Amino acid sequence: MGERIAIVLGSKSDLERLKDGLELIERLGIPYILEIISAHRQPEKLRDFCRKLEKRGIKVVIACAGLACALPGFIASYVRIPVIGVPLEGGVLDGLDSLLSIVQVPKGIGLLSSGIGKRGFLNAIIFSLEIISLFDKDYYSKLSKLIKELNK
Repeated sequence: MGERIAIVLGSKSDLERLKDGLELIERLGIPYILEIISAHRQPEKLRDFCRKLEKRGIKVVIACAGLACALPGFIASYVRIPVIGVPLEGGVLDGLDSLLSIVQVPKGIGLLSSGIGKRGFLNAIIFSLEIISLFDKDYYSKLSKLIKELNK
């Protein structure tokens, strides 16, 4: 079973914020790829990354960013697979600006948003597993383990 989930962070500093969720999916044996690419500072690199996602067999992208939060919309504009945007806390509005940036993408861009921050990241992981488990039963058992772990 290869990686079906791509997690993309807009900044290296986001790693610390999402550490608990990343540790949890590793402990449960959920394969994923992780990239740190800024939509604002590295648009060419992000575009190239997006163009290769579907060929790699990625079925869901979780894109996490704060402030202007261009990352999820940028990715969703390049791929035809589900993209879940996770707005992160920070800035004057403490993540609300990021949330609004995700949910206000132009029509024609398929993009979903989870809640803000760590809780939103965990919910994005759950939703990713729900999507993938529709066609890959191995992921259903991983989803069940994750939900049990979170409900302890």
